[in-house]
Amino acid sequence: MAKFMSQLKKAFGGKDEYESDSGSSEYLEVAPSEEGRAKVIIRSFVLDDFSGIKPILDAVREGYTIAFVNIQPLKDKDLGELKRSIDKLKKTIDAVGGEIAGFDEDWLVLAPSFAEIYKPSKEVPQEQTQAEAHQKK
Repeated sequence: MAKFMSQLKKAFGGKDEYESDSGSSEYLEVAPSEEGRAKVIIRSFVLDDFSGIKPILDAVREGYTIAFVNIQPLKDKDLGELKRSIDKLKKTIDAVGGEIAGFDEDWLVLAPSFAEIYKPSKEVPQEQTQAEAHQKK
């Protein structure tokens, strides 16, 4: 393998790193590094007005942030501006392949593409449906 790599390097005009002065193969041991790995950041934001979405959008675009956004202050202040803000957040999260979901009445959760937000189905259990059908008869 080292000989093949040496020939490949020579063919492309590079320095031959795989042979020493004596012509024997050398091996370089590389220790694993955490340096290249990005950590996931879980961060909360408070949305007071439409201009407050910029830091949220920046964090989402980086791709490593799960954002919890408190929308209650803007909800109390201006519903039109809240709708505009949520629409902008939805468009951005869709563009990066992430997900957005409401959590409680006053919180949004924005997740990057590698994360999935668990959303329980709102299906009524079949037993309840059958019981309701019998009550209607």
